[in-house]
Amino acid sequence: MYRFLLTPRWLALHLLVLLVIPAFLLLGQWQFSRYEARSANAERTEANLAAPAVPLDRLTTVGGSVGEEVKYRAVTVSGRFDPAHELLVRRRTQHGKVGYYVLTPLVTGEGTAVLVNRGWVPNGPTAEAPPQVPAATTGEVTVHGRLRPAETEENSGISERPGLPPGQIMLINTPELAKRLPYRLYGGYVQLGRQEPAAASAPEPVPDPEPDGKGGLNLAYSFQWWLFIPIAVGGWFVLIRREVRDRKAAATSPPPGKIRESTEKVTG
Repeated sequence: MYRFLLTPRWLALHLLVLLVIPAFLLLGQWQFSRYEARSANAERTEANLAAPAVPLDRLTTVGGSVGEEVKYRAVTVSGRFDPAHELLVRRRTQHGKVGYYVLTPLVTGEGTAVLVNRGWVPNGPTAEAPPQVPAATTGEVTVHGRLRPAETEENSGISERPGLPPGQIMLINTPELAKRLPYRLYGGYVQLGRQEPAAASAPEPVPDPEPDGKGGLNLAYSFQWWLFIPIAVGGWFVLIRREVRDRKAAATSPPPGKIRESTEKVTG
């Protein structure tokens, strides 16, 4: 009765079930790992946003880098803005509008500086017209802001472009920008929150980042893939039961010739 399970058609079905079970298991594990990573990242971001401010040099160094463990931490740093080396970061969106970030070096000591994102300004009236940028405060200032890692094409999804107008860039890539500035830079950059003394006029502040979702959708997807495993096995079992039932019914039913012969005897 079960010899049909060894026919080519059924062997192909067995192989398909044996392949989809580990595939669904691995897909579920992959989604679950993404849930764990996103959940951990969201918790770290929330903790860093809530942490008290510390001096900049406690979290990054000159020529260093900013790791995920200190990303978005509140920092303070004092110095003098250098408007002569100010840069505009293109294609930055705020409130649904495209404009520029205003990136101004803050000279912190003899031959050292940190890049400060002073805020956002909208595009100029035409594609060729430069934007209106409020001047940086002169004299000694203390900046309160959030530490951000240097941008790259990989971590930002923004592609670098050659041939930009002078003073404009696509990425806040600190190691690359350090090559064109007359001082050594601290790792990463600071997103300005407020400064002392306050500026008479300033670019629009960039809002604090919001923690990414904790991966609830990835968790749902992982359970969905794992749920497909019993569905696949159950479907395979149902098909076998149905085939066995049909074959039993065919084996116990009299052939058509016998049915006609019996009918003729009854009518005769």
